[in-house]
Amino acid sequence: MGLLNEFDQTPAADIGRELYSFAEELFPICRSITGSGIRQTLSVIQERIPIETVEVPTGTAAFDWTIPTEWNIRDAYIKSPNGKRVVDFQKNNLHVVNYSVPVHATMSLSELRPHLFTIPDHPEWIPYRTSYYQENWGFCLSHNQLLALTDSNYEVRIDSTLANGHLTYGEFYIPGELADEVLISCHACHPSLANDNLSGLAVATFLAGRLSQRRLRYSYRFLFIPGTIGAITWLARNGKAVSQIRHGLVLTCLGDSGGFHYKKSRRGKTEIDRAAAHVLRHLSESSEILEFSPDGYDERQYCSPGFNLPVGCLMRSVWGKFPEYHTSADNLDFIRPDKLAESLRVCGAILDVLENNRRYCNQSPFCEPQLGRRGLYRSTGSPADGGELSARLWVLNLSDGNHSLLDIAERADLPFPLISDAAELLHQNGLLSVVPDGAAG
Repeated sequence: MGLLNEFDQTPAADIGRELYSFAEELFPICRSITGSGIRQTLSVIQERIPIETVEVPTGTAAFDWTIPTEWNIRDAYIKSPNGKRVVDFQKNNLHVVNYSVPVHATMSLSELRPHLFTIPDHPEWIPYRTSYYQENWGFCLSHNQLLALTDSNYEVRIDSTLANGHLTYGEFYIPGELADEVLISCHACHPSLANDNLSGLAVATFLAGRLSQRRLRYSYRFLFIPGTIGAITWLARNGKAVSQIRHGLVLTCLGDSGGFHYKKSRRGKTEIDRAAAHVLRHLSESSEILEFSPDGYDERQYCSPGFNLPVGCLMRSVWGKFPEYHTSADNLDFIRPDKLAESLRVCGAILDVLENNRRYCNQSPFCEPQLGRRGLYRSTGSPADGGELSARLWVLNLSDGNHSLLDIAERADLPFPLISDAAELLHQNGLLSVVPDGAAG
């Protein structure tokens, strides 16, 4: 039974509630590309799947990059003259520019103003800003909060540290029958942003848990990493594993109500690109296939020219294209349990295609075999089982050792599970033989 069938047997509402609850648990943590926040996040994931955490010291070279100093924060605020916190990190961790250097000073509003960031078009929202690789500091606040500040002196404090430490990432490897790997990657560095990317963390964690309980054809490697620098660091340290990657997905923005988008790998016509496009065509009412571009999430690292890995990106709304992106409006109200469940189901369907995309040889290639005496042909002429019969005929006709089941599904314009089930049934009845992995067609 494939993952898609397994998800179909579990109520979507139950799956959605579990995924949402997991995102809800992670939401308050102040994450960054290093520090205690990402370690705490990986620890929560570790309660569900046995990930290995890896610590890479500050100063370590990773291609053209260097692991930065580790950032941690305890508190931050702007206090008015009466001692009231008018901006308070304890109320929302987006209030501080991520990676701000420590500050404790009293200054006028005019001195403070260059360090304040708002979104005038959405005056109730708090922006998310970072300063990872340039020492700076700042506060993010709603535009209405800014307008309420008077021309006074304010106590400003950011109780943070930047010191030698480590970059931390999580890795979970599931061995399969083949050494060839499917890579599933998601970034774990954003603070309280629900769609970008707690939705990806939740879907990846639950997907890994399901896969770890199954017998698998491919091996699977799940990465929970800081964005950009995490992928670069992993690629720099794992040359042997990189050489085994045959398919890959970056998962992000999977909890909102937007239609699905799949961004192709740099190669553009790989098996993962075709599998994702096929699944979305048959399983999703609203979807769009995007061509590769060298921006976005960590697919741009995996698809850099030196690696050129077959890794695409699955998302709902596209990064930077929805107003809530990188703002406080990307909160738990913005994601929905049913959308998380549907995203998990789509991921399972894509992996089902990869797992079952074999080639077969027709053992009775001269004209059609007599399906009726094998109970494989409708006896009354009813069109009710026409789809199943059509799938069987397509599989028999194109199973010449050269066409994969995905080739057949695309040409027949039939859902992959229908083609896969037909092939299994025909194989059980002695009409097909399996072409071994790696064998010439």
